Amino acid sequence: GFSVSIYDVTSRSICLRWPKFSGASSYRVTATAVNTVGHSLLSHFSDVTLKGTVTSLIPNTIYAIQAEAIDKNGLILAETQIMQSTAPDIPVIEQAYSKLSNSITVEWRAVLGATSYLLTAQDGDSFTETVVTNSPGTVTGLKPATLYRITIRSINSGGKSQPSPFRKAKTVLAAPILSVSSPSCDSIAVSWKAVYMAAGFSVSLMRSDGLGRMLKENTTNTSLIFTNLDPGTLYTIKAYAWNVNGIPGDDFTCNQRTSPKTPADVQVAFNSGALRAIVSWMPTEGALTYSVTASSGLLKLKCNTSSASCMVPSLQCGSEYYVSVTAYNDAGSSKPTDAVSLKTIPCAPVNVSIEEDEPGHLLVSWSSVNFGHYYVVFVKSDDGLEVRCNTSHTQCHFQSDCGFTYFISVFAYNKTGQSPLGDVFNYTTAPCCPGDIRAAVVSSDTLRVTWAPVRGAEMYATRARGGSGEVLCNHTAAACTLSALRCDTRYDITVYSFSEARGSNTSCAPEIKNISKETLSVISVHWQSNNKEATYIVTARGEAGLWHCTSSGNSCTLINLPCGSAFSVSAIARSPAGQSLPSYSVPLETAPCCPNELILTQVTQSVTNISWSVGMGAQTYVTALESPKGQAKCHTLQNYCLLGCITCGTNYTVSLKAISETGLTSSCTYQGYSSSACCPSGVKLYRLGNNGIRVHWRASDEKINYNTDLHGSKGNFTCTPSSGLSRCDITEIPCGDVYTVVVSPVTDKGPKLTFCPKKIYS
Repeated sequence: GFSVSIYDVTSRSICLRWPKFSGASSYRVTATAVNTVGHSLLSHFSDVTLKGTVTSLIPNTIYAIQAEAIDKNGLILAETQIMQSTAPDIPVIEQAYSKLSNSITVEWRAVLGATSYLLTAQDGDSFTETVVTNSPGTVTGLKPATLYRITIRSINSGGKSQPSPFRKAKTVLAAPILSVSSPSCDSIAVSWKAVYMAAGFSVSLMRSDGLGRMLKENTTNTSLIFTNLDPGTLYTIKAYAWNVNGIPGDDFTCNQRTSPKTPADVQVAFNSGALRAIVSWMPTEGALTYSVTASSGLLKLKCNTSSASCMVPSLQCGSEYYVSVTAYNDAGSSKPTDAVSLKTIPCAPVNVSIEEDEPGHLLVSWSSVNFGHYYVVFVKSDDGLEVRCNTSHTQCHFQSDCGFTYFISVFAYNKTGQSPLGDVFNYTTAPCCPGDIRAAVVSSDTLRVTWAPVRGAEMYATRARGGSGEVLCNHTAAACTLSALRCDTRYDITVYSFSEARGSNTSCAPEIKNISKETLSVISVHWQSNNKEATYIVTARGEAGLWHCTSSGNSCTLINLPCGSAFSVSAIARSPAGQSLPSYSVPLETAPCCPNELILTQVTQSVTNISWSVGMGAQTYVTALESPKGQAKCHTLQNYCLLGCITCGTNYTVSLKAISETGLTSSCTYQGYSSSACCPSGVKLYRLGNNGIRVHWRASDEKINYNTDLHGSKGNFTCTPSSGLSRCDITEIPCGDVYTVVVSPVTDKGPKLTFCPKKIYS
């Protein structure tokens, strides 16, 4: 029950501990080197000592350790033995130094038997330890610019040696943390915060692509600026601090691009039609994007692009814009280019006025517009003739003729182009004066005055002055009859032309009130009778001819009007005083004509084609076949139609409706139609030797007779069985051929039916 354990091991000692053993008055420990002859150490301990150290051992040596419990008589009560190696010898530090602000590197001579080493850096009460396998070793996680006591212990499987004599080493300075920017296209500004224990700083700069030379500056300040750099170029900046002994600390490296150079050779091209400008420039080194600004007063228009041109839309006419270009990259922006002036096209002139200052002369005037260098006025008459006037003033004179309407447009121009189209004005000159006036005496109190019509006149006024009064006549025609004049009197006759209508027609003519259709060819015309002595004549006029009816009342009937025709119906009144002017015409349309010909052709057993001749005045047609078994109907613009769902062997009534463009309808009936007899079903073929065939079928009706036809390349054969039979034998047909077999009903008239099902026989 007696045992010992290892408490601690060093290079030259092993510390043991054991439990108290009953009856023991002392303990004896013997350490014997296993591989070394004659090296044995003996130590005695009292009964109150439960832990003891054996010293003066050989480093890196395995010992057999025997512990004995002894009573007061010197007898051994119990004993135990264990094996334990001493730690390697104590290393000796050759040098300790710092290359980084958070670490110290230690160098030493290797120790025999050491498998690893424990490095310790002490700063006051603070310890930092690191286990390494060989020299040199580095302790990390240290503070910058701090003095440390460095020790080292060797380690093997037995334990750790005692610490080596310490060496002092100081960590180097921390790196300055740089803030960089490019205040201009050829400079980079560098700044940093103060570094603890730093006496000065060294900052170097070089192009990242390795071109050019390196720039280096030493300073005690915390900022500096590198100038005369290449615009838009990426630079690498490196900086470190040094202490009073000139020892450099950690370095800090970063990249910074200079801002781009101001773009050059800015060109502005203006599109007058679209009121937009295309701005272009020479690309600049290192620029990622460009921004174009067009400023006019408080208005600013922008466009952004990554190419070397940009379109600025929505420019305003009559404005001057100052266009500049700025280049951008991740470092910032260049200086804007010198502004390029862009004057847009002038706006369309306004306040246009047109005056006829004297007959034959038009004066066109307008207000001046911004950037309008000169103006062009286009004057086009209604006969197509156009003249123009170029001027730098704000008015133009034109020759004009009477009775014309002139269309006037005013444009402003400058070097950029033509203004947009403004309002188009029209001006109508006074009508020409009537000429070639002639007066002829009709009776003692009546004169007829005629003259040549003149351009622009919409109405004429004829005035006859003579005796003690005057007579006035207004008319739109170039003639006027002056009545109720005094006989044997001289009159002065003047004819005036007017461009606006004055007055109304005072003729008394009948007015057609209503037209009603009695039948398709009988039309009743009604009017308002306003003269009991008058006889009324109604005329229907159309491409088909003239039809008349006469009445002294307020209606008459037009008969035998042709179908599908259009007429214009008017009426006149006749009385002993003379004939009235005709009434206003009323349009009349008769119902369309029925087609003269209608043909039905059976296409298949259930489909029939129906066609017809064109009906005069008809636009669409509705055809129908009706029977007790059902109806087939079609509405079409054509003169033919396919009707489906026809039942075979059925009698149908045939009807057709012809419909005009305005919806008038004629219902037409035709002779009835019988669909073909039904084809047989269940057709089967049986061989009768090499040159015979029996055809068998099921008849759709016992009263129907059928034909059997064989068609082959070596001949055609027909068989008609006796009435009521549903089979047929065909013999003596050439062998070695493929035949098409058709069984179809026998028709009284017309060709054989070709749409019954076919069978192939080989």
